[in-house]
Amino acid sequence: MPESTSTPRPPKLGSSSASTCCWEGTEMRIGLILPMGDELEPGVPLPYAEIRALTLHAEAAGLDAVWTYDHLVGDKPESSADSPWEAWSVLTALAEATERISLGVLVLATPFRNPGVLARMADTVQDISNNRLVLGLGAGWHLPEFTAFGIPFKQRVSSFAEALEITTTMLRDGRATLNGQHNQADEAPIRDRPGRKAPEILVASKGPRMLELTAKYADTWNLAWFGQPTERYLDVNNALTQACEKIGRDPATLRRTVGLLVGEPKSDADENDRTLRGDAAFLAETFAKWEAEGISEIVCSTEPSTTKLVDLVAEATALLKR
Repeated sequence: MPESTSTPRPPKLGSSSASTCCWEGTEMRIGLILPMGDELEPGVPLPYAEIRALTLHAEAAGLDAVWTYDHLVGDKPESSADSPWEAWSVLTALAEATERISLGVLVLATPFRNPGVLARMADTVQDISNNRLVLGLGAGWHLPEFTAFGIPFKQRVSSFAEALEITTTMLRDGRATLNGQHNQADEAPIRDRPGRKAPEILVASKGPRMLELTAKYADTWNLAWFGQPTERYLDVNNALTQACEKIGRDPATLRRTVGLLVGEPKSDADENDRTLRGDAAFLAETFAKWEAEGISEIVCSTEPSTTKLVDLVAEATALLKR
């Protein structure tokens, strides 16, 4: 078991409560996954300039958030052209390029980066973005990228638990110490600066142990990818509620978010297709169904990633919020 030690610390720079997050609104937020890989043409990621333009379009259209995702190789790891852009670099650039929209990663794989250094990176982007960061964290799952970069794949959840403790403790309390089997920190500090606010911590999870970690550390939870609400979502959501109750946390303090697939509208769309293919009214109706299930944010993955579909999602968002 890892050893965590307590030593005298400076005054807390942010809340240590997992129920405190940077988002204080009551309306459901609607966000967009950005095309980090080959969403438009196989093996050809969009240039950053086009990702930036799509982000600015989404911000101007009234969407609430944009999200990168974190993979080191694509579905065809033998093809270098299939490798997505590095998530954190793109997110950092967008923090400077945008003004209002929330910025997140769905999600960073903690084995790819030292957890203490990641906390410093997150705090820096939180400052650049003026407190608009949602730090999404996960254990990783795509074996080829672990193999390609020599990153250990075994005991990922155990490693994730340690990394999550270090990163969240640093961001919320200012320092962290942990002598773990996979990760270590010795009074690792966050830069003390006026008005520092911890970013919102999101964890994507579905297995029992990961849900327990979500209940313990996260402000926000995500499960993806869906169309209409399903029994699968309801079952995992209920399991998360039970995980919160098990540790004495009020389940209402943990925001629930969901990833939805949105495609080009079709008049003859298959009802069993989990990709949503309808007009703005149809999307708004579907968003409302998720809101009724307690969802506070929807992350849309559009297929393809075009301004036309961004505008469709934005129109549905406006209908929903009337």
